[in-house]
Amino acid sequence: MQIETARSRCWFLLPIFLGIMGGIIAYFVLRHEDPAKAKNCILLGTILTAIPIALGMALSGFAETVGIPYD
Repeated sequence: MQIETARSRCWFLLPIFLGIMGGIIAYFVLRHEDPAKAKNCILLGTILTAIPIALGMALSGFAETVGIPYD
């Protein structure tokens, strides 16, 4: 049986600043010592990467329907 050790919350800064890449890095560093925090880091990185992509797609679609040129 493996004992989980508490890791610093500063690991959440990696996916916040680097997105999915930071989440992957944090996951591989934390996966053995704190699996729950590792999973949350990769989830946070994925979400923070997907939000701007979704907003960009939605706004570009809105600009097309309204007729705003985005050259």
